[in-house]
Amino acid sequence: MTTPTAPSRFPRVGGITFNSPAAFWIGTTLIVVGVLSHMPDYAGAVGMGFHMRGMAMSTLMLGGMALIVCGMLLATYGIVPLGRIVHPEAAAHGVRVQVRALDGARLTPAHWGLLFVLGVALIVDVMKPATLGFVAPGMKAEYGITTKQIAALPLIALVGTTIGSMLWGVLADRIGRRAAILLASVFFVGTSICGFMPSFAWNLFMCFLMGLSAGGMLPIVYALMTEAMPARDRGWLVVLHGGLATVGGYLVASGLATLLEPHYSWRILWLPGLPTGLLLLVLNRWIPEAPRFLLEHGRMDEARDVMRRYGVAIVSNEQAAASPVPNVPVPESVAPNDAVPDGQPARSRVLGLFRPPYLAHSLCVGVYGLGWGLMNWGFVTFTPTILRDRGLSAANTSRLLFLAALVSLPATLLVAYLYGRWSSKKSMILFAVLTTAALIAFAVVDPGIDPRYASWFLPLMVVLLVGGSGIISMLSPYSAEVYPTDLRGTGSGFAAAASKVGGIVAPPAAALVLTAAPGFTALALVVAVPIALSAVILAVAGVETRDRSLEDMAAPDDSPQRAQPA
Repeated sequence: MTTPTAPSRFPRVGGITFNSPAAFWIGTTLIVVGVLSHMPDYAGAVGMGFHMRGMAMSTLMLGGMALIVCGMLLATYGIVPLGRIVHPEAAAHGVRVQVRALDGARLTPAHWGLLFVLGVALIVDVMKPATLGFVAPGMKAEYGITTKQIAALPLIALVGTTIGSMLWGVLADRIGRRAAILLASVFFVGTSICGFMPSFAWNLFMCFLMGLSAGGMLPIVYALMTEAMPARDRGWLVVLHGGLATVGGYLVASGLATLLEPHYSWRILWLPGLPTGLLLLVLNRWIPEAPRFLLEHGRMDEARDVMRRYGVAIVSNEQAAASPVPNVPVPESVAPNDAVPDGQPARSRVLGLFRPPYLAHSLCVGVYGLGWGLMNWGFVTFTPTILRDRGLSAANTSRLLFLAALVSLPATLLVAYLYGRWSSKKSMILFAVLTTAALIAFAVVDPGIDPRYASWFLPLMVVLLVGGSGIISMLSPYSAEVYPTDLRGTGSGFAAAASKVGGIVAPPAAALVLTAAPGFTALALVVAVPIALSAVILAVAGVETRDRSLEDMAAPDDSPQRAQPA
């Protein structure tokens, strides 16, 4: 039995444990005021086409920056409890329990509500880094820098995102998923001042902070969805959700660039971080806490209430043995106040990704994510710059990319259908091959260099976005499915980090390629190689996840539960 503990000294508001709720909300208010304090300087530059290069920061702007820094520190202090969190209800739950997915459960309004709220969060999350591709040409022109220098912008942002993935993962385990998303949303608001910076160096610094804030939302969101959805609907729903959010985020970014940039310059494209960050703060109340986090902290009643809405039962080991659910494998146990299940140290759990039987999974998702990161950040992100260098205007460039994203949106339905109803493994291979083919076609015709092939750009870009959105929308669900419960968050984080490492490598590599060989040809060929390699690795070492319960895939390799579906 668990030894009785004293009541927690940390207040809990709306299911979130705070160090100081007042400090968090005061800090959030300071950040909003700090962002608004930058607006007068930006508005004052209207007569110069909103060019702020070399402008001295006013006292109001400097004060606003100080408010933002203080607000971030205060908000972090307010939501990260200092010391060990002890929940009084943990003492009442000394037995080990099981979380059992009822795979035959019907989808409920609660499922759809969860998908909607998390979808908005993902769109905002995708929109932030997608904006980099649209601000780069205008930033390059205003600051008078080279393609190699502007490549530092996505590079710095991706370094921040990679670090953020690890940081928010640690915070999510420490303070909870909802609290981590809440704090990330506050940082989203603060980084909306990127567009008001008078120097390129300040823009790099703010983009690093933007990356930190956006880093960890993806794996947390997919872990929540994967555990809440029944097996028969999990595949197509989660993939459709991720695909729509990915394309939707790019669509919003390109749409804002089309509408706003011609009138207010590239700087305005960062400002939507303010309203979207505030929107995430409001929507956070409808994001349920991860049940396993609640169980590990002994909050049984909350965990039971959350999972009851999604067709999941929480039972003790004794109850599971006395009344097993037919055709559902017995899942792993979770004990209250166990920081890591089954006593495994955190370091061993991370290293477990690279040991049998999970080494093959890690190789598949690692190369698949790396290939997508190289394609997205090394090719798609530099496409506006390539087109602008070829003489296309900012408005026409943004319009073409917006149309490409719009036309590719319905293809997300096909991705979800194939993944959930045909084959997860074959679908991932198919879209890797499709993306490779589009890149090779770009290399062959190089639309933009020859007017005869200018009409090829839009259809090729549509195919590339379809293939790329298929890859990234399947990567996270697949990663969340193939690992067992005690490795699910770690494995999902690894897959997300792999795609971001591709993004770190891609900008400087793309800049070098474009400096040596301007245009699409050389860059497309370089990026196509890792995508093609990921298809080969999946064909050899990938596993099928369609219609299989999470417990089934977590079973040992020699268990009959691991039988592949027909």
